[in-house]
Amino acid sequence: MAASTSLGTARQFIPYFVVTGSLSLGYGSVFTLLAEIEEEYGVSGFEIGLIAGAGLYAGVVAQVGLARFADKGHSRLLVHTGIIVAMISMLGMATAAQAWQFIVARFFLGAGVGMVAPAVRRILITRDPSNMGRNLGAMGAFDISGFVLGPLVAAVFAHFIDLHAPFWFLAALYALVYGWVFKLDISAGGEAHAKVPVRRLLGIRPMLAGILAGVAFFTTIGVFEASWALLLDDLGASTLVIGLSISIFALPMIPLAPFGGKYAQRRGPMRVMGVTIMGAVACMVVYGYVEFLWVLIVVSAVHAMFDAFTMPAGQLAVALSAPADQAAAAQGLYGAMGLAVAGSAALATGPVYEAWGAEVLFTGSALIMVVALVGAVALGGELMGPPKLNPRISGTAGR
Repeated sequence: MAASTSLGTARQFIPYFVVTGSLSLGYGSVFTLLAEIEEEYGVSGFEIGLIAGAGLYAGVVAQVGLARFADKGHSRLLVHTGIIVAMISMLGMATAAQAWQFIVARFFLGAGVGMVAPAVRRILITRDPSNMGRNLGAMGAFDISGFVLGPLVAAVFAHFIDLHAPFWFLAALYALVYGWVFKLDISAGGEAHAKVPVRRLLGIRPMLAGILAGVAFFTTIGVFEASWALLLDDLGASTLVIGLSISIFALPMIPLAPFGGKYAQRRGPMRVMGVTIMGAVACMVVYGYVEFLWVLIVVSAVHAMFDAFTMPAGQLAVALSAPADQAAAAQGLYGAMGLAVAGSAALATGPVYEAWGAEVLFTGSALIMVVALVGAVALGGELMGPPKLNPRISGTAGR
């Protein structure tokens, strides 16, 4: 079924959302198994951080180095290759028996997702610009749905079969997705012919503001990835409860993310992020000092509500700030900068958690988020109001 060239509602983008949401299953599946991988294979805290962070670093490389090719008319190649690479990563996880094998396989997963996501976001931005906030939020909702199902799928397969069973299942799923993607129209607006370095995007003031806000958001992602399973395991939670808790964290984001993107486009993305990131900061502090399992899980659900607004608002801020013919490159840069921070946070989380505990880990992370947000607000004045109030970023940014 080929998609229409003029898509008026988010519903018409669902086939594309399903592709990215399926890839998110792989990301989510790993988190709930980190404690079991640590116990079964004697993996150190540092290696756990590498497993969690390797995919994020790969995403940096793919999004900075490859996203620009979607702007040049190669979206189909990126999407097809990315799915194949993600499938290879799942096969690697399914046969891994040592820490380095898990790390390499996780790296391939990040690379695959990093090829696909910016190309799909370019489709949303160029085909329906008047509703880009809502559509980006809807794509995020599907991605989160994959993140929700991933831990549950992994926990069930690992509990009833073995640790590697979830990855065999995901490899088979990615093979099916690869066959289905041939039916989709992956073209996305006009092609960029000028060779403009991606780094020049950083010279656009509102773009830099959006990226700094993304740094605050992705700090949470990196710390959560590498620490949540370990934190709950230390509080006596089973693998099934850990998987359920991650799903509860992500569940509120599914219905809220499309609304969050639409609201950010109406009110101004930076205004929205100023409030929601501070809400996430408060939740991060609670994680460090509360030792009651179900209280932490409830707070994580509140945290998810804030993130449901922050996630599409950050992508929207970048979309509004970038030249139209660099839409994918800008989304790739945003994702890459955020993933670099998330990867660094994940890498540091294991050693910090082992050496100083949850209090230092989550309080320090919260402080980093506050500093990044202050910088974003200082630079993002043009993003404080609706796009129609800011003609420079609504259609001519960077030109």
